Amino acid sequence: QVLLVESGGGLVQVGASLRLSCAASGPDLNFYRLGWFRQTPEKARELIAAISIVGGLEYIANSVKGRFTISKDNANAKSTVYLQMNSLKPIDTAVYYCAARKNAAYTYSANEADDWGHGTQVTVSS
Repeated sequence: QVLLVESGGGLVQVGASLRLSCAASGPDLNFYRLGWFRQTPEKARELIAAISIVGGLEYIANSVKGRFTISKDNANAKSTVYLQMNSLKPIDTAVYYCAARKNAAYTYSANEADDWGHGTQVTVSS
């Protein structure tokens, strides 16, 4: 089981930037692909970005491409995955969750995730 701890959410205005962090630790971490999902009361949890702990293969959803980027930093058997969010819009308002799936494909659904963080709220005010 991978432990995931998110941080970095908050309330910002339209056009602002935020960086979310997900600290990941646990056994076999090198075999995992970490993802950022987001969820609103109106929409199911959706994958918006993912990255492999080893190799760094990245995925960015079309809905946020050009505004969001994902990156990682591996050190001392732990990994931190970042979601840099620029030019934020009110439609980006959601709870953002970090997730992990072992031996994952390029993308995976919420049902396929093995582990979850507690989530962090991002609110974009217009």
